[in-house]
Order: sequence, then structure tokens, then C-alpha cells
Amino acid sequence: MLGSLQKMTSALAEPVQYRLPVGAQEIELNALLGKKLSLRYSGQIFCVHCAKKTNKSFNQGYCYPCFIKLAQCDMCIMKPETCHYAAGTCREPSWGEQFCFQPHIVYLANSSGIKVGITRQSQTPTRWIDQGAVQALPIFKVASRHLSGLIEVTLAQHVSDKTSWQQMLKNNTVPLDLPAIRDRLLVECDEQLQTIAAQFPGELPQLLSDAEPLTLDYPVLQYPSKVKSFNLDKEPLVSGILEGIKGQYLLFDTGVINIRKFAGYEVEVTV
Repeated sequence: MLGSLQKMTSALAEPVQYRLPVGAQEIELNALLGKKLSLRYSGQIFCVHCAKKTNKSFNQGYCYPCFIKLAQCDMCIMKPETCHYAAGTCREPSWGEQFCFQPHIVYLANSSGIKVGITRQSQTPTRWIDQGAVQALPIFKVASRHLSGLIEVTLAQHVSDKTSWQQMLKNNTVPLDLPAIRDRLLVECDEQLQTIAAQFPGELPQLLSDAEPLTLDYPVLQYPSKVKSFNLDKEPLVSGILEGIKGQYLLFDTGVINIRKFAGYEVEVTV
């Protein structure tokens, strides 16, 4: 099977069910656990937005022209607290209205330890699965990405907003009392959260006090004790026994590969 890689799609189940899009086709991955799987990079990359051939991938799959012109590639997507829509300088105002001015969730997750994050409401639980979280708890529902980013930055003064992908893949996590951590953060950040809310009188954050933690289970036969990461730019052939899938990573007995990092790369997949 030959085609361009896309990020894996997932469905919430016990364990999570994964599919690997390759061109116009999709491969059921869970059924391949314990079997040999190979991905051979052809040397060609096609932009995930415009599909044009590109010599280099930017921001996980975009050609350079798309990278510099699309709102979805702007720095404010990574740092939503820097949203500049109100200043009239958004790259694509209509795109921002469609994706950034939608309900967003501020959440706690346990992937390599406790972290705070944000996502569009429509992207739960996909966002948590993509991060390899084993637990997740929504805290706030808000009306825009900008507001969610301001709250995230405030909470991140007390807990991390990053995931250690190596520790996540080794499954070096212990169960956490997410509601207790949420309650502690709300007390510690109360004054700052009130200040933020006062800036958005028509978009008051909704505290999801009745939300229950979600536990996630991944299809993994064996976690690696040491993490060796494959890079298609240096090693065009990735091959081995598929031992697991977690986050956006395939776990082989020979190493791991971040599929999302190589979106747009044309590969031949052999089972």
C-alpha cells in the first residue's frame, strides 16, 4: 500500500482503536499487534493542506507557502493567549471564526505526569488520546480559544503544560486524583481567574464541577524500557514487530515512530 501518511485516527474504546490513513486508504492497526509491519519512505512529501509536492515539511506536514499563510500554522495556535484576531491581523479571519471562536475545554491530563491543556470541545477525547493520556478531566468550558489559552497559562504556573513523550511511551505514570488537583488549582489561582473572567464579561468560563475523570487504555503488548525514535529523513525504512500504539506513536520492538511528525510523507506500508 503506497500513499501519504496522515495522523492516526482513533476511537474511544477499551483499548483505544486506531487506524492509519495511507493515501485514500486506512489500515486497522489494533489487529496488527504482534505482527511485522514495515514503512518505507519513498523520498517524496506532499503538503497536507494543498497536496503539492514539497522538499521539506513544516509544522508537521505543510509546504512553506501554506506554513506562512495559513492561520492554522500561526504561532497563536500553539500559544492561544497571543491571539491577535481583535487587532485585525488574523491571517484568515473566517478560519479563526470557524475554529477559534468555538467552545473550548480547559483540562487536566495525566500522560507523563499532571499537565494542563486546552482543546476544542469537539476534539475531546481525541486530543487526550493523541497525547497518550491515561487520565483526563475537563475543568472549564469557555467560548473561545483565546480565553482558554489565558486560563491555561494561569494554571500552568502551578502544573506543567508539557508532556514528556519518552516517559509517556515507557508508561511511567501513576494514577492521580485529578479532582483534588483541580480543586487545589482553583484555590491557588482564584484571584487571577477572576481577573481573566472580568475581561470577558460576555464569555464567563463555565466551571465543570460535576465532570468525572476519564480513564484511557491503549493497545500495547509491551512498553519499551529504552526509547529509540525513528526518523524517516535519516532512516527511510521502519520495520519490526508492532508491540503497541499510544498517542500518535507506533511502538515496534526495534524503536518508535511519531506518525504525526511525518504527515505528508509518502510511504509504502507492508504487513
